[in-house]
Amino acid sequence: MRRTDGTSERYVVGVDYGTLSGRALVVRVRDGAEVGTAMREYRSGVLESVLPDGGPALPPDWALQDPEDYRDVLRHAVPAALADAGVDPSQVIGIGTDFTACTVLPTLADGTPLCELPELRHRPHAWVKLWKHHAAQPYADRINALAHARRESWVGRYGGRISAEWQFAKGLQILEEDPEVYRRAERFIEAADWIVWQLCGDETRNVCTAGYKGIRQDGRYPSADYLGQLNPGFADFVTKLDGPLLPLGGRAGALSARAAAWTGLPEGVAVAVGNVDAHVTAAAAQALEPGRLVAIMGTSTCHVVNGTRPAEVPGMCGVVDGGISSGAWGYEAGQSGVGDIFAWFVRHAAPAGTDSHERLTELAAAQPVGAHGLVALDWWNGNRSVLVNHDLSGLIVGLTLATRPPDIYRALLESTAFGTRMIIEAFVDAGVPVTDLVVAGGLTSNRLLMQIYADVTNRPLGIIGSAQGPALGSAIHAAVAAGAYPTIHEASAAMGRVDEGVYQPNPDNVRTYDALYAEYRALHDHFGRGATDTMLRLRAIRNAAVRTTAATTDTILEVLR
Repeated sequence: MRRTDGTSERYVVGVDYGTLSGRALVVRVRDGAEVGTAMREYRSGVLESVLPDGGPALPPDWALQDPEDYRDVLRHAVPAALADAGVDPSQVIGIGTDFTACTVLPTLADGTPLCELPELRHRPHAWVKLWKHHAAQPYADRINALAHARRESWVGRYGGRISAEWQFAKGLQILEEDPEVYRRAERFIEAADWIVWQLCGDETRNVCTAGYKGIRQDGRYPSADYLGQLNPGFADFVTKLDGPLLPLGGRAGALSARAAAWTGLPEGVAVAVGNVDAHVTAAAAQALEPGRLVAIMGTSTCHVVNGTRPAEVPGMCGVVDGGISSGAWGYEAGQSGVGDIFAWFVRHAAPAGTDSHERLTELAAAQPVGAHGLVALDWWNGNRSVLVNHDLSGLIVGLTLATRPPDIYRALLESTAFGTRMIIEAFVDAGVPVTDLVVAGGLTSNRLLMQIYADVTNRPLGIIGSAQGPALGSAIHAAVAAGAYPTIHEASAAMGRVDEGVYQPNPDNVRTYDALYAEYRALHDHFGRGATDTMLRLRAIRNAAVRTTAATTDTILEVLR
């Protein structure tokens, strides 16, 4: 393809790795036009009960993945996207990727995943731990307790509590539950960086995951002395994280011959530094200015916003210098379950005739705000922010014999908006302004949900102008890595897009939601801040019962063998 001035158009490829699939997007460099796309589902999906080739039953709260599925995205989605675009691969100047986080894997020094070694393939800890692997909560609790006892300076940068999802909690779990796998792991790496390693053959680390997920603040990780107090064998953990640390939008290397054969792209094109799906979306949504909070809503929600200075915000996921874009302090918070909660209700609780999002949304939209008499807590997958406790669980209050499925569905939609308001208020109370919201992700098509968010937060709500926000963001970073733009800000201005103020708060709805939010907040604090440990005790009872059942099943299978 050629421009009217006779010069060839230039393109970049963005690859977005999600929870269940990977998507490739071909984007025109000069204006961000999306000219081709393709998707590849992971063959193994999320491993929550057993490994692909058998082995022991996985305990509760585990979530693993197969790294081969990630390579398959490069082999299938990228060539298909190029074919869909009708673009000559020689016109592609770079490729960028983003990933769910904290999704991590142990590897050898050359990047070989331990789960691909025959002698370790049946060891669960050798596999990729997906972001929603929450079985490391006890280890996160120990990390937090010791950090406060020692008054570690970094803990305040993470809202006072490290999540069970982050690198150090998952690493400590491996050490104490499978020391052999820990010993064999010469590298412990975010999938965001591992896939870049696969693309260019060079091991790199990005400042985003290192800062938010790897407890790297002010140029250093937690000390060996601190880690050794957690477990003497853990003192060397940081050596497994070492690698060249590069800024977002930087060039990690050149596409290798092997990866060129996978993707159909020319060998040698620029490979951008890895990034996180949520953080990379801010550029796609033209939301790099301080105060514009981006909510990337899908199975879960991640909230990112730039600020002008560092502040300690209770319960946030982290604040990192340059964590979203250079020249600003990037803040992150999140909700561990959003779309997953709505999908749970449709699949498992809605009766025939109402068991679709479309029908439930239609019925829920017909009722006035507050007419259902319900309030719910959005903790079906634990709480990431602001309580940082994945052992918490969901709750619905106000059920009566008159309650109907659309009432519950609407209450669940509202509960996630209340959770986002909690996060916004935590930012604002700490001196981090949030002036407006931009929403990205698959849930933007639900107009009722979007209006609820505008009303609950009492802020205008814009919608990203792309159905492929993370992939577009990765493509923007690829354009910078390839030298087409000098900065992410300039590339975002040219290639990103947003529909401003699509949803405005309705004053009448705002008043009613203020009253409902007060009830949500009372329940949030009662069940989440120590007034009662009912949810934690129920989780412990459930886990004990599941482990007993699994042990019995394994014994029976062993006898049958």
